[in-house]
Amino acid sequence: MDEDSRYEAVRSRDGRFDGAFFFAVETTGIYCRPSCPAVTPKRRNVRFFPTAAAAQGSGFRACRRCRPDSVPGSAEWNVRADAVGRAVRLIADGVVDREGVAGLAARLGYSARQVQRQLTAELGAGPVALARAQRAHTARLLLRTTDLPITEIAFASGFSSVRQFNDTVREVYAATPTEVRAAAPRSRGARRAAPGAGIPLRLAHRGPYQAAAVFDQLAREAVPGVEEVSGTPGGRTYRRTLRLPYGTALAAVGERSRGARAAGGMHPGGWLDAQVHLSDPRDLTTAVQRLRRLFDLDADPYAVDERLAADPGLAPLVAARPGLRSPGAADPLEPAVRALVGVAGAAELVLRYGKALDAPCGSLTHVFPEPAALAGAEPGGPLGALAAALADGTVRLDPGADRDDAARALLALPGLAPAVVATLRVRALGDPDVAPPGVDAPDSWRPWRSYAVQHLRVAQTARTAAEPGAPG
Repeated sequence: MDEDSRYEAVRSRDGRFDGAFFFAVETTGIYCRPSCPAVTPKRRNVRFFPTAAAAQGSGFRACRRCRPDSVPGSAEWNVRADAVGRAVRLIADGVVDREGVAGLAARLGYSARQVQRQLTAELGAGPVALARAQRAHTARLLLRTTDLPITEIAFASGFSSVRQFNDTVREVYAATPTEVRAAAPRSRGARRAAPGAGIPLRLAHRGPYQAAAVFDQLAREAVPGVEEVSGTPGGRTYRRTLRLPYGTALAAVGERSRGARAAGGMHPGGWLDAQVHLSDPRDLTTAVQRLRRLFDLDADPYAVDERLAADPGLAPLVAARPGLRSPGAADPLEPAVRALVGVAGAAELVLRYGKALDAPCGSLTHVFPEPAALAGAEPGGPLGALAAALADGTVRLDPGADRDDAARALLALPGLAPAVVATLRVRALGDPDVAPPGVDAPDSWRPWRSYAVQHLRVAQTARTAAEPGAPG
C-alpha cells in the first residue's frame, strides 16, 4: 500500500489493516491503529509506520482510545520465511528478553549488526526497540488486569530494572504505571486477577474466526494429561499445560469469539477470552505467543479467503466457513508424536516421560515431555531420532527456524515419512503453504495451500459426521 491508500484506510476506519501499519498525528503526538474511532486527522498531519515500535521510536505515544499496541500482529511475519520474518517471530516469543540481540542473531545465523540493519530497514525499528514495545504492552496488560505488585510486573514484563520499566511506560503511554493501573475499568465485566490467580487475557484476531472447527480439531487431538476440551459446542473451553522457559503454565481458552464494536458498526475482528496461570510471571509473553500460534490468531483471513474463493471447487467451502484457521502447536514436538504414535501412544509417553505438575488441576497432570526425555523412548526409531535431533539442535522447530532447512533435516532422519514432515511444517513451523503428499494442490492456491487443505479436511469431517450411523 502507498501512503494515499493507507490514508483512505484510516478515513474509512478499516479494521482489516489493524496491525499491518500504524498512523501517527504530528499535532497530537499520538499514534493509532487504522480503525481508531477518533476524528480523522488531516492528511498533512499524518505519518505512517510499519510497527508500533517505529512510532514509539519517533516520539509518539499510544492512543488511549484505540490501544494500537494490542492489535493482532501483522500476518506478513507469519507468512514470510526470510530472516526478517523469522526474527519478528523470535522476538515475539521473547528471545531478545531472554538471550539478548546476540542470541537472536545466533539463532538466525547472522551478525547482530546485520540483524539490526535488516529490521530497521523494513520495520523502522531494531530488535531492542521491537522487544521494548512488546514489553510495554505486556506491562500495560498486567497493570490493567491484575493486582500484582508493580515491582513484580516490571520484571514479569521483561524489563531489567524498575527504573527502565517506569521510564518506558511513561514514554509510551504518557502516564506512570500507577496512573495506568488507576485508569483501568473496574466495573461492567472488567476482569482483574489477584496475586497468585490466573491472568485474564483477550487474544485478539482480525476478521471472522471459525472457532468451532478449531475446537473440534483440538478436541480430537487432545493428549490426556496435557490437554482437555470441556463443555458443549459453542461454549467449550480448551485447557492445557505449557512448558515455558522459566517454568510451567496452565492455560484456558474459551470457544466463543467476541466481537469488538467500533464507530460505524461491527469491528471486523474480535477476541477469544483466555486465562493463564503461570508458575513464573516472566513467561507471560511467551505463553501468549504460543497460544496465538496454536489458535492461528495472527492470520489474515481476508487475504486467504480472497485467494481461495477464486477456485470454483473451494469457493463453496470458503463461503460456508469464512475465516477458517490452520491451527499450529504450542509445543513443536506434540504434532510429531501424535503423527507417529497416535493420541493414545502420546498419552502413555506423557505419563512415562512428562514432568508431573506440582499441583494437578483436574485432568491436567503433566507437561509434555522434553525432547531429551523422549530421545530414549524409542532408540533407533523415528520418534527417538527426532527427539534426539531436537535435543542436540540438529533439527530446529522454534518460531525462527528456517522452514526449508528444517524440512531437509527432518527428511534426513531415519523413518520420518514425508507426510509427517508436511504435518510439522504446518503445525510446528506455521507454514501457510504446504501441500501434503497425495493431495492435489494446484499452484493457484499459493501461498495458502495449508488453508486450502484445511478447508478440504474440515468439509470431509463434517460430511462424515452427517452420514447415517455416524457417532455423536
